[in-house]
Amino acid sequence: MIFSRIRDLREDRDWNQTKVAEYLGVRQTTYSKYELGKLPLPVDVLLKLSDLYGVSVDYLLGRTDERTPYPKSRHQ
Repeated sequence: MIFSRIRDLREDRDWNQTKVAEYLGVRQTTYSKYELGKLPLPVDVLLKLSDLYGVSVDYLLGRTDERTPYPKSRHQ
């Protein structure tokens, strides 16, 4: 589910994989493998994608259909 969600979020914005890969600091081929489920998403990439799309990590992981991210902690 995570793989289709990150692809759908990207496509909803009419972004290509290269644009998202540059934001993440990875190669386009690496990002493509994330979307295809051929590489696991590292936690730091998951957090960056959550911030980029303004959704919760739980939404990306398919644990909820609620997109709204949680409020930021005051201790970050």
